Amino acid sequence: MKIRNTVLAVLSVFALASVAAGSAHAAAQRGAAKKAPVAKVATKKVSAAKAEKSTRVAKVAPEKVDRQAKSRDGGRLAAVKGRQHLAAAAVASRAVPAVSAEVDNDGNPLLHSAAFMIADQATGNVILEKNSDAVLPIASITKLMTAMVVLDARLGLGDLITIAHEDVDTLRGSSSHVPVGTELAREDMLRLALMSSENRASAALARTYPGGTHAFIQAMNRKAASLGLRDTRFSDSTGLNSANVSSARDLVKMVSAASRYPLIREFSTTANYVVYLNGRPRQFNNTNALVSSPDWQIGVSKTGFINESGKCLVMQAWLLNKPMIIVLLDSLGRFTRVADAQRVKRWLESAAAQQKLAAQVRGPAT
Repeated sequence: MKIRNTVLAVLSVFALASVAAGSAHAAAQRGAAKKAPVAKVATKKVSAAKAEKSTRVAKVAPEKVDRQAKSRDGGRLAAVKGRQHLAAAAVASRAVPAVSAEVDNDGNPLLHSAAFMIADQATGNVILEKNSDAVLPIASITKLMTAMVVLDARLGLGDLITIAHEDVDTLRGSSSHVPVGTELAREDMLRLALMSSENRASAALARTYPGGTHAFIQAMNRKAASLGLRDTRFSDSTGLNSANVSSARDLVKMVSAASRYPLIREFSTTANYVVYLNGRPRQFNNTNALVSSPDWQIGVSKTGFINESGKCLVMQAWLLNKPMIIVLLDSLGRFTRVADAQRVKRWLESAAAQQKLAAQVRGPAT
């Protein structure tokens, strides 16, 4: 892990930044997107869906380390009851693990993800990195690119899409809460893909693209090339295929690009959403517990998990009133990726506080 020489200058700016100014930026960014708490379209046909279970053995390219974890993407988070802020905060406090300020001998945070990069989005300065050029499977982080390609095509968001048998995962046999026969607007499919990482919704978005799934995957790779993502390749729209690969360095660019889409910002950070399936309401929850935490201002969020990738998390978040990109790949354990994000946040806040205190002790220049 390396810490860049620019971090002290960055933190100095952070310490002197206005909280009000940062909040105004965040509010303006989130305000650009519309909110729709309940899907308006019911389903035509419904089939039963089994709960997905998965055991992973993560393969880390740089270190050749095999690990195991026993939870599906995002863990089993407590459902958020309604839209009230107090309820959301209560769920967040249960789902987000408390972490201590763990640092190494150089004062850098001890992160437990195999590869990561934290960068200042505004300046491009890299604050922390480890194995940031390692090309690794990225699982459902893929869905950020899926969303960008869908929105770039300017397809009708109100168009109805039906989940077909072709959308069922036959590669890994994972199940879904969206049964075959479900009919929803393209907008709702996009929301479920980003928020709840629904694979069938993501597959249906690619299948209904002009030219079909093959044309969609080609568009994904063209988009990656246009963004300068040299380590990034896509083979499907869901991330279930381990041939979908990228590096932490590329993903910083991809998350930054995704943050320019208001609907991606809205859908990826929605805490919960209700869809009517077979006439009955079904609540879908975000796979990232941090979006419900009052301690975080998150602009873009996406989790990922398959056996080969391990637990992954990417975010654009406002830390110390600055937009930061956080990329955490192959985190060992159910809550490690969330805990690593918490460690980064507390480390930056602690460093900024120490910098500010030191400046006050020195007093004004004469």
